[in-house]
Amino acid sequence: MNTPQLSRMIDHTLLKADARKEDIVKLAEEAKLYKFASVCVNPAWVSVASEVLKDTPEVKVCTVIGFPLGASTPETKAYETSDAIAKGAGEVDMVINIGALKSGDDALVQRDIAAVVEAAKGKALTKVIIETCLLTDEEKVRACELAVQAGADYVKTSTGFSTGGATKEDIALMRRTVGPEIGVKASGGVRSAEDALIMIGAGATRIGTSGGVAIAKGEQNTSGY
Repeated sequence: MNTPQLSRMIDHTLLKADARKEDIVKLAEEAKLYKFASVCVNPAWVSVASEVLKDTPEVKVCTVIGFPLGASTPETKAYETSDAIAKGAGEVDMVINIGALKSGDDALVQRDIAAVVEAAKGKALTKVIIETCLLTDEEKVRACELAVQAGADYVKTSTGFSTGGATKEDIALMRRTVGPEIGVKASGGVRSAEDALIMIGAGATRIGTSGGVAIAKGEQNTSGY
């Protein structure tokens, strides 16, 4: 896979709490330069990123919903989704209710995802963060199945803010579970082109990383998401 092809699979990400406006502008300018799939920013920065990218429709603005714990209500996540889309988001990465999944309340988990999917329908892609590092393999499979049943476009490994990130084993398990039609996003700990290609080889179709520029240059990103 050549560098331009790899760049088009990257969500160039900055979700740190202390990110400044100038950092978001720089992120968006880098995404334009390297033709990344999207920038992924916190909801408060969606309008800023959208303004920078207004003449670059091929680079989407992605934001996070119920981030990073997933413990807000379906109604809150739906409102957050609608608000982000109104401000320019074209993709939303929502965190499932992890505690509900681990409690066996699959109906609540599916309703939680479906609320975001419905709010985004026809306006934005929906990616479902299952936070693999906190789940058993059985729970990972259930989470992926519920995301598919709720109509999500992607399943995603991690927030990058918990106890671990993406692994090739989890990507392979998620791909087997969702089949060929649903996207799989690897996020958390992908810091080099080699890391990214390992995840793609396991079944990932999108890479979430703060190291997009380093990856595009064939370098190693030594810190961050």
